[in-house]
Amino acid sequence: MILVHTVDDLRSSLSKAKSVALVPTMGNLHAGHLDLVENAKARAELVVTSIFVNRLQFAPHEDFDSYPRTLEQDRAKLESVGCDVIFAPSERALYPVPQTFKVHPGADLGDILEGEFRPGFFTGVCTVVSKLFNCVQPQFAFFGKKDYQQLSIIKSMVSQMALPIEIVQVQTRREVDGLAMSSRNGYLNPAQRAEAVHLYLALCQMRESFKSGVTKEHVEQEALSYLISRGWRPDYMCIRLAQDLSLNPPENYSPGIDFVALAAAKVGETRLIDNVQFN
Repeated sequence: MILVHTVDDLRSSLSKAKSVALVPTMGNLHAGHLDLVENAKARAELVVTSIFVNRLQFAPHEDFDSYPRTLEQDRAKLESVGCDVIFAPSERALYPVPQTFKVHPGADLGDILEGEFRPGFFTGVCTVVSKLFNCVQPQFAFFGKKDYQQLSIIKSMVSQMALPIEIVQVQTRREVDGLAMSSRNGYLNPAQRAEAVHLYLALCQMRESFKSGVTKEHVEQEALSYLISRGWRPDYMCIRLAQDLSLNPPENYSPGIDFVALAAAKVGETRLIDNVQFN
C-alpha cells in the first residue's frame, strides 16, 4: 500500500492499473468504511481510498476545524483490508486555486432534507466528488447507504454528466445495538451513545407503523414527538419514495413500492442521520 499526497503522484501510481475503484472518505475511519474497501477489492484490480476533509461542504458554524484527522490510524486500518493507494491531499494540493467552479445539484434533490438544513452542503459534496473522480478516473466508486440522499445525488450527477463510473451502493454497517456507524459517533459521551440508538429505533417504528396502515403524516408526527420527548432536537423524520425522494409519496403504504424513512436529529450537540429502506 502506498500513500500519496499530490494529484501527479496519484496519477503516476494508477498509470498501469487496468481497473480502479475509488472509496471517497473524510478519514476517521470505522468498520463501515472498511466494508466499502473490501467490496471494492472484489471488483477492481486497484483500490484507492481518498482521505480529505472537504471545507466546501461545511457551513461556518459546523465542525470543520474540529473534525478528527486520524491519518496514521486510518492508514493502519486500510492496510489491514488490502487498500492499494491512499490519496490524502492537502487543501492546497486539491484546491491549488480558489474553487470558483462548482457542481450544483438540482433543487429537487439538493435543496430538500439535508439540503434544507445544511444549505450548500451538496454543492460542496458534488464539487469534491467530481474533482476526485477526475483525479482518480475510476471505473467504480463505492458509497454507503447511510448517506442515502447524498448517494442519490451522486448517482444522478454521474448519470447526467455521462461519467463512465459505476456507483456501487453498500449496506449501512451498524453497531450491535443498531446504531449506524458514523465518524461523528465519537463525539457522543456514554449517556448520549446509549441514547443514540433511539434514532434507528424510531425509524424502524416508522416503517412498521406505515406498513400497518397508519398514514404517512401521522407516522412522521409520532416519530418527531417520540424523539422530542427523549430530549432530541430533530430536523426531520419523514417517509419518501426511495427512487427519487419525492416530496409527495403516497399517504398510505402500498406493497411493491420502495420507500425510505429518513431522519436527522441532534442528541446533545451531535447531529446524526440515518435511514431505513423498505417495501
